[in-house]
Amino acid sequence: MISQYRVHLQTLVLVIFVVHPSRPVCVDVPSETEAVLGKPMRLTCIFCMKREEVKAKTRVDWYYMPTAAEKDIIPEKTHIYKYEDSNAEDVDGPFKGRLAWSGSQDLQDVSILILNVSYNDSGFYECTVLREFEFGFFTPSFSKTKNITLNVKEKATDDTTAIYSEIMMYVLLVFLTFWLLVEMVYCYRKISKSDEQAQDTATNYLAIPSEQKDNPAAPVTE
Repeated sequence: MISQYRVHLQTLVLVIFVVHPSRPVCVDVPSETEAVLGKPMRLTCIFCMKREEVKAKTRVDWYYMPTAAEKDIIPEKTHIYKYEDSNAEDVDGPFKGRLAWSGSQDLQDVSILILNVSYNDSGFYECTVLREFEFGFFTPSFSKTKNITLNVKEKATDDTTAIYSEIMMYVLLVFLTFWLLVEMVYCYRKISKSDEQAQDTATNYLAIPSEQKDNPAAPVTE
């Protein structure tokens, strides 16, 4: 009975861990800031909706501003991409034909993808999101601006966070394997102990004289 209860409890915990991540959750994560020459680069821009049940009209604009060559000269900001009314369009300019939509269907993630990154893509990117909510005659609007500084390198640098994550993954795998082994040994010992008790009970029953089996109230004869 105890073993069956433990199995049910472990199954319930496993179901909780499996089902919980499947719930839709919006998390505002920072964008990567290093791109590799000739590789695609995703510029992450997330604007979480506070009220998912309200329909909103969303417009997204992306701007690019190159790194200033001189301190006294302010570089010009260029409109490179826009998304409105389910239509995505890369504006004429240096990024024409090299930008692709990489956002989500609910428009909480409004990221874009730069194809075939070049050294000239280094600079400052600005993501501007405008949402107009529909409340009958009242249409409030909310906006958010996110800035990303992008550096293009010839080769990717080693990510220490990824290395630590990989190490922790292996440590966790070893721990779970050891825990599973302990559980198997524990269950085996419980089953073996139950079998020994059953065998002892059967042996003691067979050792009882037949007269006492027929009449349990009869005294035991030496």
